[in-house]
Amino acid sequence: MELPNIPYSVSHRNVRYPRLEFRTGELLLVLPFGYKADALLDKHRSWILKKTRFIKECLRDTSSKKLVKRSEKEFKDIVYHFIKGVSKEFGEELNRVYFRKMKTKWASCSVKRNLTINRLMRYLPEYLLKYVIFHEIAHLKEKRHNDKFWKRISNKFNNYRELEKDLFVYWFQVADRFGVPFFG
Repeated sequence: MELPNIPYSVSHRNVRYPRLEFRTGELLLVLPFGYKADALLDKHRSWILKKTRFIKECLRDTSSKKLVKRSEKEFKDIVYHFIKGVSKEFGEELNRVYFRKMKTKWASCSVKRNLTINRLMRYLPEYLLKYVIFHEIAHLKEKRHNDKFWKRISNKFNNYRELEKDLFVYWFQVADRFGVPFFG
């Protein structure tokens, strides 16, 4: 089955289950050997179309967002300030905080209570830094992105859907400027 104006490629791999990825802005079908693409495309057609519209909208919105210029020290000071506040709010302590360049996410919080911050967050406005840190520390209370997690997020950030979109918009700018792939 063809999807109009939606480029995609197929990669057959030694995987058990087929999956769809938008890692580079182009749809990639990762399929087990012998699996036909048509069934997967047909089954997830509405999701593919919705995701494609979302990506195009985010790309259009990049001109309205500007990357922030701040030093590494300023960035880390802001991050540690937000971590202190959010940790206190949740009554949760982190083990360690790491800063490194990440290719597929803004941040992550491990089961060992380590928070890893993407160094590229340095270019985000403060409201998104605060949101990402809150989002990751919330994972200490709720591991998965389930209804309970999003309820907890919406109690503090009732506009979280808009913030999530802003993160995608900014990712396109960071990807363009620093040569990192799109994730989706």
